[in-house]
Parts: sequence; structure tokens; C-alpha cells
Amino acid sequence: MKTLVIYDISNDKKRNDLMEYLLDYGLNHIQYSGFLGEINPHDRFVLSKEVEKYLSSDRDSIYIIPICDKCIRLCNIISENKREINEDEVKIVN
Repeated sequence: MKTLVIYDISNDKKRNDLMEYLLDYGLNHIQYSGFLGEINPHDRFVLSKEVEKYLSSDRDSIYIIPICDKCIRLCNIISENKREINEDEVKIVN
């Protein structure tokens, strides 16, 4: 199932480490603090436990949001870049 991960991490090093970790996990970087990719339920559970180490203050947060295929198809992205979500990735449409 597609999974959206968004975060607000105050510590620069932890934020950069989290970004690298999410890329290594196979997620696509779609916004400054947002990643999207295919993750099965077990791996999503493991991810939710592993990312806790990147939190550095009580103001930090990480959201891990499963998104069904229907919701992906209904998603609208309003951008000057004309972004569109397809089955495999987020891509730019000319």
C-alpha cells in the first residue's frame, strides 16, 4: 500500500539522517519534509518503531499514513509544476 511519511524535526542532523533513512527505505522524496512509496503493513509497522530515534524534542513529529489506491487516484496536487501521482511514483507532467 502507498504510504505517505511527513515530518517536522527540529534538529538538522536528525532531520537529514531521517531523510537518508527514508530514501534507503525506498521512498520517493516528494516535498521538503514528505516522502511517498510502497510499503507493506509489516514494514510500515517496523518503520514506525525505527523512526522514533529521529525525534529530538516534544515538538517533533513523524506521520506515517497509509493511502489506498482509490485515494491515490483521487489525489490532486496543486503546483506550478503540474504534479500528478501515478501508481508507481510522483512525477512531473508537462
